[in-house]
Amino acid sequence: MSSPSSPVPHGHYQDSSGQTNATAASTATSIEELSLSEMTRLTDKYPNAYHDFHGSGTPCVFKSGPDWHVPKGPEAQRIIREARPVYRHTIGSTWLSIGKRIYQGLDSIGVKWTSINPLAYADVGKAEPFCSLILSIGVKPHSLLYDAAIAAAAVIKEILAEAGFPTIEVAFVESVVTRSVVVSPKLLSFDPLLDDVPDLRKPFTTALGLSIAPLKYPQFEGTAALNFRLGKDDKRTAILTCAHVARPPPIYANTGMTYRNQSQPREVFVALGNMGYNNAIKAMIGTISDLVDSIAAWNSVLVRLGKPVEGENNKVTERRKEHLEMVAKATKKIKEVNAIHDEVTKRRTIPDQRVLGFVLHSEKIEVSVEPYNFTKDWALIELYEEKIDWSTFKGNKVYVACRSSEYQYPKDGLLQAYGVVKHAEIRDPQQLDVHGKKCLLVVKNGLATGTTVGRANGLESFTRVYNDYSIKHTSIEIAVLPYDKTRGKFSHAGDSGPSSSLGMVASSESSLAVQALPTRMTSRTSPPTGGSSSRSRPSTLAASSTRSSSRIGISTLP
Repeated sequence: MSSPSSPVPHGHYQDSSGQTNATAASTATSIEELSLSEMTRLTDKYPNAYHDFHGSGTPCVFKSGPDWHVPKGPEAQRIIREARPVYRHTIGSTWLSIGKRIYQGLDSIGVKWTSINPLAYADVGKAEPFCSLILSIGVKPHSLLYDAAIAAAAVIKEILAEAGFPTIEVAFVESVVTRSVVVSPKLLSFDPLLDDVPDLRKPFTTALGLSIAPLKYPQFEGTAALNFRLGKDDKRTAILTCAHVARPPPIYANTGMTYRNQSQPREVFVALGNMGYNNAIKAMIGTISDLVDSIAAWNSVLVRLGKPVEGENNKVTERRKEHLEMVAKATKKIKEVNAIHDEVTKRRTIPDQRVLGFVLHSEKIEVSVEPYNFTKDWALIELYEEKIDWSTFKGNKVYVACRSSEYQYPKDGLLQAYGVVKHAEIRDPQQLDVHGKKCLLVVKNGLATGTTVGRANGLESFTRVYNDYSIKHTSIEIAVLPYDKTRGKFSHAGDSGPSSSLGMVASSESSLAVQALPTRMTSRTSPPTGGSSSRSRPSTLAASSTRSSSRIGISTLP
C-alpha cells in the first residue's frame, strides 16, 4: 500500500474501504443484499457495523475511539461515507516503519489481514473530512471475531502511541484485496495453425516480438526479447528487454532500479504502446480495405462472365468458379478480421486495458563494460501471472511466419529459441545462404519492421557516441547487414529489444541465445533434446548466457 503522502497506485489494489481504487472489483455487498442473519453476525457485537462505512459496501467488525456521528430516526441510514486521501500529516516521514511494525504485530497474533490503509473520511458532499486519519485494516470476511478485533486494535494502538500518535484510531473492515489487473483481459492465445488471420492476431499475444511500453509513457516503445522463470522454485515469469525501453532516458535518470518490496511504486508496462497499437489497427483496416477492393474487382469480372448458361465455354465456367471462390474466401476473411478488430477495439483500446506487468529490474546503462567492452543495457519486466493463459503459452518462440521460399521455416512460423551460438561459429559460420556461401543468418520480429532477415558480421564493429557535453563513449558491437538491398534494413527505431535469432547476439540490446534461421541448404532445423515445450513455462534465468549482463550491440547497416 502506498504511503499517506502519495495516492494509492491506480490499477493495482482494492482499498479496504472499497472506494480508493475504482477499477478494483469489490467483494463486499450492500446492506440491501445482506440477509438478517448476516447483518446480525456483526451488529450483535458492534451496532455500527453497517453505519461507519455506509456506502462503501464494507462492513466493520470493530472501530476504536468515539462513535462516528449517525443521524437519528428516518435519516439514520442515509449518510454515505467517502474515503479521502491523507496529505501533509506528521506521520508521513515515519509511516513506512510504523506500518511495518503494525503488520508484524498483526502477524504475531494471527490476524489474517488483507490491507492496511491510512485514510481520511468525510460525509459525501462535505469538503472537510470529519476524520483526518484512521487506519482501515482489511481482514478476510468471517476471519476476525469482535473480541479478537478489540485485542488486535489494542496492539496497533500501543504501536501508534509509542510512535507518538496515540489519537489515531483503528477500524477492522471485512475486505479482500484484489489486483484490478485481472479485470483487464488476458493476452490472446496464439496458434498460427488454427487461428484466423494469425499475422493480425500476433501483436496481442505472448509470441516473442511483443511490443511493450511504459503505461505512463506509451510513446516510448520497444520489444520483448525472451521469457524467463525467475528461479527453479519461483513460478514468477519475466520478459527481457532493454533498460532504455524499461526506463526511457528522456524520462528517467540513468541510475538503474530494482523492485524490492510493495512499498515501492510499480513502473507498470503494457502490451503495445501508441505506435504498436495504432499499427496493429491500421493493419486490420488496411487488410479489410484491400479485400474489399479485390472483391469489387472480382465481382466486376463475374458481371462480365455473366450467369451460367447451358453449353457455355468450359473456360468461362472455370473462371466463374475461380472468382466466386475468391470472393467467398475474401468475404470470410473480412469477417475474421472484423472479429479480431472488434475484440481488440472493445476490450483493449486504452493502455490501462493492456497492462502486462511491471519493471522488476533495470540495469544502469553503461558503455564499454569490461571484460568485453560491450554496452550494458538490459531490464526484466515481471509479468502479472493472471495476464497469461498458461495453457496456450508458446514459450520462447519467435513468430517469423513464412515470408520466403529461400528458407526452411519452422512449423507454424514459430522459431524456437535455444542454445548458444559459440564465438567460433560467429567467426566461422557453417550455414549456407541461397548462394551457397557460408554466413550466419539471423531473423527477428520487432515493433517497427516486423520480421526481417539479415547477416551477422563475423568481426566486431567499433562505435562512438558523443553527448551534448562532447563526452565520447566507445562501444563494441556486432553489425547485422541486410540480407540484400531489396529487403531494407534489419531493424529500425522501435525495434529495441527483440530476440534476434543469432545465439550469442540474441537481442539487439542484450546477449542471450536463440536459434539461427537455416536456409534450405542446411540441415539444422530443430532444437536439440531438451528444447522448450511449446506450452511449458520458460526456462530459469540461470539458464541464460554467461554474458547476459552485457549487450552485444547490433548495428544495422544499409
